[in-house]
Amino acid sequence: MQHRNLGQTGKRVSALGLGLMGMSDFYRSKANRDDTESLATIDAALDAGINLVNTGDFYGIGHNEMLLGQALKTRVDKPMVSVKFGALRSPRGDFLGFDGRPAAVKNFAAHSLQRLGLDVIDIYQPARIDPNVPLEDTVGAVGELIQMGYVRYLGVSEMNAAQLRRAHAVHPVTALEIEYSLATRMIEPEILPVARELGISVMAYGALSRGLLSGKLDTNFVPGDFRAHSPRFQGENLKQNLDRVEALRAIAERLNATPAQVAIGWVMAQGQDIITLIGTSKRSRLTENLAANELQLGVETLSELNNLFAPGAIIGDRYPDMRNVAG
Repeated sequence: MQHRNLGQTGKRVSALGLGLMGMSDFYRSKANRDDTESLATIDAALDAGINLVNTGDFYGIGHNEMLLGQALKTRVDKPMVSVKFGALRSPRGDFLGFDGRPAAVKNFAAHSLQRLGLDVIDIYQPARIDPNVPLEDTVGAVGELIQMGYVRYLGVSEMNAAQLRRAHAVHPVTALEIEYSLATRMIEPEILPVARELGISVMAYGALSRGLLSGKLDTNFVPGDFRAHSPRFQGENLKQNLDRVEALRAIAERLNATPAQVAIGWVMAQGQDIITLIGTSKRSRLTENLAANELQLGVETLSELNNLFAPGAIIGDRYPDMRNVAG
């Protein structure tokens, strides 16, 4: 397993991290979760050398953290744990907004520590910005948790360049979690350069664009799968996007690899400051994705991929109206 520096902490983490969201939420309903397979996948990932896992307190409304807590009980070699907080959910799963008030931040952290069975959260980050609370107040509350010993490092998520600077001015930011893939290259013009200027690692999620780039997309979405409502996976958008994936498949076959491995390998090749989160709930997909660690993409192949997936090549918004997904 390749390793990379985590911001300016002096810590080394695996170049591939494991994203746990899909084990609890967004791709499935409560009725079709498979906790046994998910726990086996977490174990397999840690056994393979992954030492960074990513969760959120609102994934499955606490289920994801409890699942991870169960997995960590028997592990001596515990990974670094990154937690997002702040999204508000109703009992049936609807999104109700975001709460970034300092008191709420500390409350969220207390519940996460309990569910995870940990004394300290390694990386703690607001999932989004509360429009009703100054960003500095939310970040400052995480800084206080760090001073109190309940959190090690400040992370942030889905921030633009200006917001990243503001957060870093309050407390050093260690990592920025944000979507980055062949299909989603929005961070390249401004966000990525600022992160590099400030010495902030990028935790890139969505390397496969929610399965679009896997070459194995099943469009018969099960109940609870938000992609059924996502513009990127609808109608003519999906047809054109899948045409791009077929071109990706041709490149992968030339390299004796799969489309997923090439897509993950491309993200890994974008810099030593990028940690690529692979989100899977199945051991079979994990094995495939881990092989990207060994894939060497040459200059010509990277150039070909950059041209094929130039910004805007994949069409459709990243997210649906989430108010229409959970109900």
